[in-house]
Amino acid sequence: MAAAGATDLLGARPRSQRRRPAAPRVAVGLGALVALYLGYPLAAFVVRLATSPRRGFGVPGLWAALATSVLGATISLVLCTVTGVPLAYLLARHRGRLSAAINLLVQLPLALPPLMGGIVLVYLVGPYTFLGQLSGERLTQTLAGVVIAQTFVSAPFLVVTARAAFREVDPALEEVAATLGYGRLRRLLQVAVPAAAGGIRAGMVLTWLRAFGEYGSTVVLAYHPYTLPVYTEVQFSSAPLSTTEAPTALGLLAAGVAIAVSQLRSPRRRRPLPAAAPPVAVDHPPVVVAFDLRAQVGRFSLAVAHQASAHRLAIVGPSGSGKSLTLRSLAGVLPSAHGSVRFGDDDVGGLHPEERRVGYVPQGYGLVPGRPVWAQLASGPNSDPQRAAWWLERLGLRGLEDRLPEQLSGGQRQRVGLARALATDPAVVLLDEPLSALDTPVRAELRREFRRLQRELGLSTVLVTHDPQEAAALADEIVVVGDGAVLQAGAIAEVFERPVSPAVARLLGIDNVLTAEVLAGGALRTAAGDL
Repeated sequence: MAAAGATDLLGARPRSQRRRPAAPRVAVGLGALVALYLGYPLAAFVVRLATSPRRGFGVPGLWAALATSVLGATISLVLCTVTGVPLAYLLARHRGRLSAAINLLVQLPLALPPLMGGIVLVYLVGPYTFLGQLSGERLTQTLAGVVIAQTFVSAPFLVVTARAAFREVDPALEEVAATLGYGRLRRLLQVAVPAAAGGIRAGMVLTWLRAFGEYGSTVVLAYHPYTLPVYTEVQFSSAPLSTTEAPTALGLLAAGVAIAVSQLRSPRRRRPLPAAAPPVAVDHPPVVVAFDLRAQVGRFSLAVAHQASAHRLAIVGPSGSGKSLTLRSLAGVLPSAHGSVRFGDDDVGGLHPEERRVGYVPQGYGLVPGRPVWAQLASGPNSDPQRAAWWLERLGLRGLEDRLPEQLSGGQRQRVGLARALATDPAVVLLDEPLSALDTPVRAELRREFRRLQRELGLSTVLVTHDPQEAAALADEIVVVGDGAVLQAGAIAEVFERPVSPAVARLLGIDNVLTAEVLAGGALRTAAGDL
């Protein structure tokens, strides 16, 4: 395999190096108009602040109000993050009536005027409620009341934004993480949250800003101690307008600092690359796969069974036939699947995916965004850094350790996904359409390379593909599936030479399929003559 460089095999630049298309002039004009509308009042305020003789910085209570708003908003943000991010994840991953009802409850505070929100909260934590009496009436007119009011109005911003971010995360990321040894909690914290970090970060800054600027609910629930918005309203109502310039300036400054902090990124640290392991990539003999699986996904029913006799198996079928569901069931990541799965003499059907010792490469390769190549290979609980370094070298990825997924070509991403799966020394490697998204020259080269690895190292593989040529090149045995059932199975040569039906023949790409009429004595009448 050719060593990976700055370009892929076709000479195309990685996405990060390609020029972005110019924005349409209409978009530029409209964007400039909005920027002018938002920026002009702020600029006018700054000019007024610079020239005003009395700004209000010396008015008593200003700094205490700022401290109350900052502290309350920060506590509210922590509460919203700790509880709202898991809720957003659950809402993104589960659909149904209960999720729809919770979504409605989460978004109601967005539509409710803040003043009315404060009235609602009075009925929850007011002095004459159960919680109010239980707390000794300390949930109103205190910092606790400020936090309660701020959290009520700001939490929806984090939940809604994080939910949208989690929905954009490819579920295959967590499925791959499960096969790498991550438990449920670690998959959430170390895979799903980093993958959705951009949306979560945006939701956090919106939540803090909304809490910091809250007035209506706060003034009902906790008029004292003053928050900065309440203090500003008091000054506006009872003092010269110029005394409101100081709290307004401090509010703008606090908002700017919060936005700037949200844009900070921690520097990526390159992990030391260990010396390559001895050239022994597989520490166990080849194993054959046997399965008898049932699964229900929506209205689609899967019922497939096969006892393989070779350790290189291909599953072939059209789109929607159940190929990927079968592979996910073998990996243990399809929740609705049940039945038996055997890897050689080991019954793994009752094990969690992190316990099955499988290397799983999904269609999209399942690379975590923002995580460099070396971290992709060596960070899994079941990953062996020495083995990862060996596969990094063997698959031509040396020099790409610090590249992010978006900086790689399709062929490079495919090799990273394969190297990550092999770094765990899996008993079986499961590959879902691993070459389908690649250009023809790259696909042909990687097919030859992978076949060579299969032969040299004795890899046990289950390959899902819709390409019969790929199946013939990378497997010794084939299972043809359609509509969730096995249509035919057997050795490659046997199935290709004797398909059991025209449907199987078409799926295998066999062109010389003729319609014939059976005559007396067993003769066949075809368009080409009697046989």
